[in-house]
Amino acid sequence: MKEDKTLVCKECGKEFVFSASEQEFYESKGFTNEPGRCPACRQARKQRLGIVSERPERQMYPAVCAECGKETEVPFKPSEDRPVYCRDCYNAHHRK
Repeated sequence: MKEDKTLVCKECGKEFVFSASEQEFYESKGFTNEPGRCPACRQARKQRLGIVSERPERQMYPAVCAECGKETEVPFKPSEDRPVYCRDCYNAHHRK
């Protein structure tokens, strides 16, 4: 199983996470190189080049996994009354 990797953007120098699911997506598309730019710099570059994205950038919210305590991001606003899981713990719960 792949694990999240922390990479450094070649454009802005900030660290960003190359998630396990993104790595699997890259593999499924036949890509052999890791991304060199963070999501914000990739988006800015696409705009400079006039590349139009079909889908708007998804807003992500910070959260702490209820299972392992790892910091993560989720595509919904977490509420106090429901647990939030990182991708690995979510997948482990869903496969049971």
